[in-house]
Amino acid sequence: MLSYLHAFHAGNFADVQKHAALTLAITMMQAKSSGIAFMDTHAGSAIYDLGSERARKTAEADQGVQRLWAARPRLQSADWQPVLDLLSAHNRGAGRLSKYPGSPAWFRRFLRSEDSLTTFELHPTEGDQLEDWASEQGVRVVRSDGLAGLLKQLPPRQPRLLVLIDPSYEIKSDYADVAATLDKAWQKCRHGVYLVWYPILTSGLQHGLLEAIQQTGVRKVLRSEVHLEQPPERGMVGSGMLVVNPPWGFDDRLAAMMGEVSGNDGLAISHQLEWLVPE
Repeated sequence: MLSYLHAFHAGNFADVQKHAALTLAITMMQAKSSGIAFMDTHAGSAIYDLGSERARKTAEADQGVQRLWAARPRLQSADWQPVLDLLSAHNRGAGRLSKYPGSPAWFRRFLRSEDSLTTFELHPTEGDQLEDWASEQGVRVVRSDGLAGLLKQLPPRQPRLLVLIDPSYEIKSDYADVAATLDKAWQKCRHGVYLVWYPILTSGLQHGLLEAIQQTGVRKVLRSEVHLEQPPERGMVGSGMLVVNPPWGFDDRLAAMMGEVSGNDGLAISHQLEWLVPE
C-alpha cells in the first residue's frame, strides 16, 4: 500500500508538466498581494538525487527535466524562467542536473510572509525526509493521508487557496477517492484553485477519474494532457493535469509553455488542452 517511492520517477516528463503548471499558477496568483494557503496532499521528499541508484534504475529524468534543461537556450516563453531559476538554484555549476526539487520545494520557492504551506505525507521514509527538510524551511508537515487531511484544513485562514493533488494511483480506488475529495473540497472552498495530476495509462483507468469529476458539481475544469510520441506498450503513456478555477489567461500561457517543449527537439511529447468542464 505504501510501496511507491517517487525517487524512481523524479524529473520525468510528467514532473515537467506538473511543476510547469504549478509554477505558472503560483506566479499568476501572486500578481495580487492577498495571502494564499498552499496545500500539497502527497508531498513526498522535497529534494531528489538524480544520480541515486533509484533514479538511475529508470533514468526517467533523462527524457524529462534533463531534456528541458538542455533546451533552455531556445525557450522563448518568459513563464519558463521561474522554473529554470529554481532548477539552477539546486544545481549550481552543473552542466547536467544532479538534483530535482519535489513539489514542496516548488511551493517553498514562492512562499511569501502572507502565505502558508501545509504538506501531507503518509509514507514513513518519505515523511522523515520531508520533515528533515521542512524543519529548516518553516514548512508545516502533517503525517497523514493527504486527501482526508486536506478536507480538515478547509476553508483556510488566508483569503485564497491553491492545492496540488497528485497521489501515485498505485491503488485503483485512488481515482474515485480523488474525484470525491475534489468535490467535497470545492464545496468547502469554491474559489480555490485545485491542480489534480493523473497518469494516462494503457489500461485507461484515468477515464474513471475524469468521468467521476464530470458528474460532480465542480465547474471550470481545464484539462492539460501530454502524450509520449513513442509510448511503451504497457504502463504510463502520458500525463494529465486538471486545473480547477485557473487564473484568467492560464490556458494560453500553459499551452505556449508546453508547445515549446513538444516534439523531438523537446521532450518527445504532444500536448492537448481543452475544458473538461466549462464554467
